[in-house]
Amino acid sequence: RYDLIFDTGSLVRVQCKSAVRHGDVVVVRCYSCRRTRDGLTRRLYSAEDIDAFAAYCLELDRCYFLPFHQFDGRSQVFLRLAPTANNQRKGVNWARDFELGRLDFQPSGAVAQLGEHSAGSRKVTGSNPVSSIHS
Repeated sequence: RYDLIFDTGSLVRVQCKSAVRHGDVVVVRCYSCRRTRDGLTRRLYSAEDIDAFAAYCLELDRCYFLPFHQFDGRSQVFLRLAPTANNQRKGVNWARDFELGRLDFQPSGAVAQLGEHSAGSRKVTGSNPVSSIHS
């Protein structure tokens, strides 16, 4: 049930989601929804399905990376953009801590390179063996 695989030194199964901003909070819905003959069916993800969520908030033009083990069993995750009105700090998920651009993924090497055809279209070429390309 994942959309992407991230190579972070190990392979991470990632489910892509959209996120919406409600005031000072970014909301990520962590379930799938489909229509069945019994109506709308909502299903949570499990650790057998995915390792993380990646969410994009159009209004902020930001991507977030949410490790599944931190949010297992939740149907929604709330990421705070600003402090709470009552100054609560315990249990707050700060949006900046989950920004995809802040993560330090170390790529293990290129598997494919884009090559240019004379006609201008792109094709993927690989190395043989895969490990022969180093950054």
